[in-house]
Amino acid sequence: MKDEAMALRDTHVTLAHGGGGQAMRDLIDEVFAAVFQPPGMEDQARLAPGALAEAGARLALTTDAFVVTPLEFPGGDIGKLAVCGTVNDLAVGGARPLWLSAAFIIEEGTEVALLRRLVATMAEEARAAGVRIVTGDTKVVGRGAADGVFITTTGVGVIPAGREVSTGQVRPGDVVIVNGVLGDHGACILAARGDLMLSTDLVSDCAALGHLMEAVLAAAPGVRAARDATRGGIAAVLNEIAGVAGVGIEIDEAAVPLRDEVRGVCEILGLDPLYLANEGRLVLFVPEDEAGAALAAMRTLPEGAGAVVIGRAVAAHPGQVRMRTLFGGSRIVDMLVGEQLPRIC
Repeated sequence: MKDEAMALRDTHVTLAHGGGGQAMRDLIDEVFAAVFQPPGMEDQARLAPGALAEAGARLALTTDAFVVTPLEFPGGDIGKLAVCGTVNDLAVGGARPLWLSAAFIIEEGTEVALLRRLVATMAEEARAAGVRIVTGDTKVVGRGAADGVFITTTGVGVIPAGREVSTGQVRPGDVVIVNGVLGDHGACILAARGDLMLSTDLVSDCAALGHLMEAVLAAAPGVRAARDATRGGIAAVLNEIAGVAGVGIEIDEAAVPLRDEVRGVCEILGLDPLYLANEGRLVLFVPEDEAGAALAAMRTLPEGAGAVVIGRAVAAHPGQVRMRTLFGGSRIVDMLVGEQLPRIC
């Protein structure tokens, strides 16, 4: 047990907290290890071999870095993003997420209280998602060398034998499903930054989707592919899938679920909601005869309560995404080149 006299008393992170001495040990012990409770304090996590006991099971590995301004926003914070984003990258590939690592780049001057809040959120989200944060690292950089806190997470999961969920499996006729309204996260962050003087009640859609994917795969084992629609929104995901699978994709504008607030933000700024980021939304491709079962399974969970069909894969125009508009026409939904820029005149 740590001597009470040695307890972390600093209110802000200093360069000493990254220097390898007692200040760093105090920060790691009291802010991170005390909450995450990793198994032992070695330089690596030692994972349970039983996870691969099933013949034919495969390991899945993913890594991601998270940077967001502001660090805390309605519906979440960078810690929640880090856990949910990594869990989702595993889950949409058919893996059952099990373990995470977390590395923190912390700017000198960051409030220790903020770190404690972020870590508490991460621990809570990990428990809810059924994963453990088992190892990690911290680095402290000088003022101006980072934007508060950056987090990099790596996730390990197990894909059960016989489960194959991959983009290349999509076929013409497959139904395209999303699990709820789109664009909430992107619009929420734009408003939360305060630069644009927007006032909304929007809350980020950030959520871990592991339990949702397991429910879908149990009800519709023929699921072809799934992707979480983060940066670039559903437009980026659909274009990537169309290109890899060699199919065309057609979506119906009237079926794309959007809140009025998101539509309003996009109209004011001249943005296309199809390109707005999401952090709790997936795009699912399912054979037509299993679409009903997939929808029913998704709607049993809060993360999938708003699940709807928005289109299908087609043999025509391979590699291209098109949308039937509200006016009865059709337009190409292309991959963004660079940033989506707001209307300026």
